[in-house]
Amino acid sequence: MRYRFCPKCGGTLEIQGTKSIHQPKCINCGFIFYQNPIVGVAAIVIQDQKLLLGKRNISYKDKWCIPCGYVEYDEDVRAAAKREFFEETGLHIELKKVYEVHSNFHNPEQHTVGIWFFAEVLGGTLKANDDLSEVDYFAFDAIPELAFETDLLVIEKLKAEKLL
Repeated sequence: MRYRFCPKCGGTLEIQGTKSIHQPKCINCGFIFYQNPIVGVAAIVIQDQKLLLGKRNISYKDKWCIPCGYVEYDEDVRAAAKREFFEETGLHIELKKVYEVHSNFHNPEQHTVGIWFFAEVLGGTLKANDDLSEVDYFAFDAIPELAFETDLLVIEKLKAEKLL
């Protein structure tokens, strides 16, 4: 259990019965401290049979990923995908359909759910920003070391469907 005290009353949090470790209950006020997954979004941009990837410069440093980020509390997932993509790549995009959704278990401290959208570039200048040190397009047979195994699942599906 990561948290020991109730955010409502300060009482002790305990696991009750068969409840998951991620749902501790306050023994004073009964508040259940749900610790649900965080939602992440990513945009898949393919040009000339190549996939745009970014080299991470903070967490998972020097490994590559499909440009991605977290959805803010009051933000729509599509707005978040556009914002995060622009912040990381300098490109404005139009989102197309949702391509994949996966649970991410790469970080044992935080379960996330990722949503990958197909996207088309509308404008901007390709330039690494925010959490990325580099951005570039890669053919499937030249994909560098990836930060997240779920990106590999997405890339393998793109290849199987002959989209990359």
